[in-house]
Amino acid sequence: MSRLDIQPELVCDLLVRFLREELHSAGFSRAIVGLSGGVDSAVSASLSARALGAENTLSVLMPYRTSNPESEAHAKLVAEGLGTPTRRIDISKMVDGYVEPEVVNDETRRGNVMARCRMTVLYDLSVDWGGLVVGTSNKTEMLLGYSTQWGDAAHAVNPLGDLYKHQVYQLARYLELPPEVIDKAPSADLVAGQTDEADLGFTYAEADELLYRMVDERFDAEELVAEGFDREFVRKVAQRVVRNQYKRIPPVIAKLSRRTINQDFRYLRDWGK
Repeated sequence: MSRLDIQPELVCDLLVRFLREELHSAGFSRAIVGLSGGVDSAVSASLSARALGAENTLSVLMPYRTSNPESEAHAKLVAEGLGTPTRRIDISKMVDGYVEPEVVNDETRRGNVMARCRMTVLYDLSVDWGGLVVGTSNKTEMLLGYSTQWGDAAHAVNPLGDLYKHQVYQLARYLELPPEVIDKAPSADLVAGQTDEADLGFTYAEADELLYRMVDERFDAEELVAEGFDREFVRKVAQRVVRNQYKRIPPVIAKLSRRTINQDFRYLRDWGK
């Protein structure tokens, strides 16, 4: 048992009701999910299918020409298991239409372009499908800033944003998602051979244990070191959390009037109904 452990059945019920209520309150009964072949998007798709019905959840596969074929195969496996309708959109021409004439060779920039092209597809198809985009970013990624602003971090509703990666895995097992998806190394698959943990320089398990104490239990640096965490690891993770705060909040609006959006003019999503 870990202090991070959840009650999967209870969490599943809460998130299914969350999705159903949030989408219905916004006037929608359909959802759209970018299915990457990874565990996070698989969980989001599964929750959406439970909340709205598989027939009302569109799974979208968006490979790039250098994507690992395994990613698409695993995404298809999830969609078939859930029984959701599926669309496949190859983003190669979209991405190359920008990165090739602009000679974008930096891997981070190219990865960001891919992520934002995928979100362009999702938001366009959401109009055609008549559903809202369901997010796939978990709490660990969001705290570490390991996501692309207006790319994979974009969504209308997000059922996973308060679940650490460890907890997403617990939920995935409860939802009986394919072991091929659960057991593989996490990867954004933006660069050949890339893995999340190699990029970060530490494992999700290590990050989860530290972030839970740092964020949920509010341990300070000295308390975390006393708990046995390496001081440099604590500094590195804390720096990432602080540096990426801008990704987690709405864009800041300069205040000029008496009532400024997101400052004084703040209401619940469905306040006018």
